[in-house]
Amino acid sequence: MNCILLGPPGAGKGTQAKNIVKNFNIVHFSTGDMLRKARKSDGVISELLSSGQLVPDEIVVDIVKKSLERNGVERGFLLDGFPRNLRQAEQLDLMLKSKNVKIDKVFLIDIEFEEAVNRIAGRRVCECEASYHVTMLPPEKVGKCDYCGADLVQRNDDEESVVRDRFTIYKKQTEPLIEYYKKTGLFVVIDGLKDEKGVFRQISSYIL
Repeated sequence: MNCILLGPPGAGKGTQAKNIVKNFNIVHFSTGDMLRKARKSDGVISELLSSGQLVPDEIVVDIVKKSLERNGVERGFLLDGFPRNLRQAEQLDLMLKSKNVKIDKVFLIDIEFEEAVNRIAGRRVCECEASYHVTMLPPEKVGKCDYCGADLVQRNDDEESVVRDRFTIYKKQTEPLIEYYKKTGLFVVIDGLKDEKGVFRQISSYIL
């Protein structure tokens, strides 16, 4: 089963991607994780992410292409956060066609704007990569990681003003992409306002 997972910032794509990969034993490709890793050695990517801007298509496509080539996808894969726009979708189609691979389902986790802002602005992370939320998943001790005791911080791209800009960009670039996938018959809208288990139940009912 080869799937694409779409959704605005704060929709819970990362959480659901982990659930899908764990339960269906497929390979997970997260462009968010790839870019956060790349920002450590690439000043341009770091600056773009910190300001909430999208990384240019050619950079993202190249990162995804190399990841697909490095990892076996025979047992199926999940693309999380890619493609983000019509151009990326067209490039993905070309990549997969060259490998005789097709997409089986495209899931959109749909949530409203203010809910997305509340979810992201409340996120806190630790250098050990553990993540929390000030109201939905608070640490045992305020401001401290449960696992290593280090200080929790808010990423620059999680600040409310940046989130609002990210959501605006998302709507502008992704709406044509949604129409593109609706025409394929593979597109499924998931109610992202339900709890984590409720969202996963919706998605898993479509995965063979």
